Amino acid sequence: MGSMSIWHWVIVGAIVLILFGRGRISEVMGDFGKGISSFKKGMNEAEKEAEVAKQLSKTTTVEAEPVTTPTDEKTGA
Repeated sequence: MGSMSIWHWVIVGAIVLILFGRGRISEVMGDFGKGISSFKKGMNEAEKEAEVAKQLSKTTTVEAEPVTTPTDEKTGA
């Protein structure tokens, strides 16, 4: 009595098909697949943006110009 037999699953499946119809179930599963694809695409874009930011932080350096003082200008140093 605790486990469900194959006949229980057949009846449950028939009820689900009657309630939702064949087209509705495939539509829901299609939307589910599109959602997963969109999520994966968003994750890939976030990783690419992080990689670009990491590369920019490595390559972008600020070089300081030497500061000249009035004494350096007089001596020519």
